[in-house]
Amino acid sequence: MRRFFQARLGPSADVEDLLQDLYLKVVAVDPAAEVREPRAYLYRLASNLMMDRWRSGRRSAARDAAWRDVAHVAGPTEDLDDAPSAEAVVAGRERLARLMTALERLPEKTRTIFRLHKFEGLSYAEVAVKLGVSKSTVEKHMMDALKVLAAKVAP
Repeated sequence: MRRFFQARLGPSADVEDLLQDLYLKVVAVDPAAEVREPRAYLYRLASNLMMDRWRSGRRSAARDAAWRDVAHVAGPTEDLDDAPSAEAVVAGRERLARLMTALERLPEKTRTIFRLHKFEGLSYAEVAVKLGVSKSTVEKHMMDALKVLAAKVAP
């Protein structure tokens, strides 16, 4: 299975994690379930895992891009001095105040998930384990939070 993953994803891919996820999927299969073609079943599970990883990566990239668009101010020209202007500082503080207000108004669970991921730097999987929820629940709450924050913080 290692060669199967490496052939499709390359040597730099996180093959060990995929192998571990595959093992967990196989162990979770009901022993009473009839699998007529175990080898084909195993390869189908592996293919599905790769597809899930790819989709998750695309969703994560889209979320991060949306977050960068909301959280960063881009001007038409760059200053020679790296220090922001007084107007930019005031505008940034106002945006931060709007962001914090909007963050405090989020439902508690959504706010907690957002803070764990964005402020404490936990991955979605780590947040899911810490809160005892599924990874898709974490993704749903993060999308909800980003939508609300983007709407409230936009200038």
